[in-house]
Amino acid sequence: MKKLNLKKLLALGLAAVAAVASLTACSSGTSNSGEGGKVYRTLDEIKASGKINIGVFSDKNPFGYVDENGTYQGYDIYFGNRLAKDLGVEINYVSTEAANRVEYLETGKVDIILANFTVTEERAEKVDFALPYMNVALGVVSPDSKVITSLDDWNADDKMIVISGTTAELYLTKNYPDIKLQKYDTYATAKSAMENGNGAAWANDNTEVIAFAKQNAGYTVGIDSLGSQDTIAPAVTKGNETLLNWINDEIKALGKENFFHADYDATLVDTYGADYKETLVVEGGEVKNS
Repeated sequence: MKKLNLKKLLALGLAAVAAVASLTACSSGTSNSGEGGKVYRTLDEIKASGKINIGVFSDKNPFGYVDENGTYQGYDIYFGNRLAKDLGVEINYVSTEAANRVEYLETGKVDIILANFTVTEERAEKVDFALPYMNVALGVVSPDSKVITSLDDWNADDKMIVISGTTAELYLTKNYPDIKLQKYDTYATAKSAMENGNGAAWANDNTEVIAFAKQNAGYTVGIDSLGSQDTIAPAVTKGNETLLNWINDEIKALGKENFFHADYDATLVDTYGADYKETLVVEGGEVKNS
């Protein structure tokens, strides 16, 4: 009787296991490898699963926040609810921070980001942006005792509060490298820092600092438009064309019913009033030149 070659048997066994694993992965049909190894679910796969995962803020009132009942609310949530309804699936909101938005798409943790995501060239290299649904610029809020109206005469000893991963951080780092930045990971901690005097001012989206000044006595938005005028848009994993195309068609269809104006009335008017509606809202993906 011939002796068994243990090494050969072991090799054959490992090969068989690998083959089974490969077949299982191919037959699951739950994800696709995008550019650079990114993972995403196609539109059909999302529909088949019966659920869509959307990344939103949980602490950025009035755009994305959790209320006293533990329910997600806000401008982005109103939009997300409609997306899920028209897609015919349940919705799973995933709380994200500004610095994690790209990562959550790249790793397949979410299908869409609706976290007040400003469109920039740098971000567009990493994710695919759909049509915009809101206008935005940067703004700076500071205490009434020392209102900051210009960054050109900034006190070198002062610190500017920013949130890591936001356009405010990127803009200041590039255009005002001498300004010391006090960085925080969340909107809640940045607001607390402002209230506790841990910075001379706070730079962020103008929508956010305007809301902060309206809701907190003793603060003024001395700079309500800093840098370029930008837009907010949904984002999907790079290469996920089926989902991207569906979102774009949905935004165009919603524009015909003035959906985002209704969203503003339901979620933002108490914060900004009616005067800001036409300035902030982008309807049907069409940005109007001022």
